Amino acid sequence: MVLALTVCGLVVALVVVGLFVFGVRRRLIQRSGGTFDCSLRWNTPEKPEKGEENGKGWGYGIARYNGDRIEWFRVFSYSPRPRRILERSAIEVAGRRTPEGEEELALLSDAVILACLHRGARLELAMSEDALTGFLAWLEAAPPGQRVNVA
Repeated sequence: MVLALTVCGLVVALVVVGLFVFGVRRRLIQRSGGTFDCSLRWNTPEKPEKGEENGKGWGYGIARYNGDRIEWFRVFSYSPRPRRILERSAIEVAGRRTPEGEEELALLSDAVILACLHRGARLELAMSEDALTGFLAWLEAAPPGQRVNVA
């Protein structure tokens, strides 16, 4: 009986510590400012086939502006490093759309999907309308001489 209570107590303590570490990590990422909730889907097909599951492949994360880069962190990770780094000069916007089908369940309720190319890799970013406005303004505010492709 004592062993079972001890094991249960340890499991509860580990869960609480794990949740606390998630919270501390998110605060550290957001500390420098310029962050927004952003889901990411990497290496998306150019034209999805009929009946293909659109809701798959999305990763929920936090994006942070850092100079001429966007650093993307997974929410459910303990890593202090960004999972992806997108350089402003290499981002090419191909279009925007609203979530369809299963994507409506996989993404936040007010998400807008932005299709992009980054160094030849197709990717999609899903963010709120406000975050999208800021993102596009950041892209267009590139220093003189840098190529910016916004559709």
